[in-house]
Amino acid sequence: MDNMISYEKFLWIFEHDDIFSIDETLFYFDDTPNECHYIGCLREYETPYWAGYCDIPNGTEFVTAYELFNSKIYNGHSIKERWEHIVIEMIGGISTDEWLEIYKSKINGGF
Repeated sequence: MDNMISYEKFLWIFEHDDIFSIDETLFYFDDTPNECHYIGCLREYETPYWAGYCDIPNGTEFVTAYELFNSKIYNGHSIKERWEHIVIEMIGGISTDEWLEIYKSKINGGF
């Protein structure tokens, strides 16, 4: 799988949720395309980063984006470990292409 965004850039985006709209981010793994997963960040909560449709019933929450991306909650693997298989469908509730168009000017050099 060739992602439009590198793992490092995607983690950076999540760590800078004050700049980027990331809540309701939808992805799947290319080897299990019928299993959708959601992640996001809601700053008003003590543990703002969250994951849904993962190994933990009813989802889970994290203090940092790093914890979210490195927790082994997808069939015993993390987002970081499975990055090469991730297909990002939506970021911030809109299509990845549209999201990239909106936000590419917000960081130096775009994506």
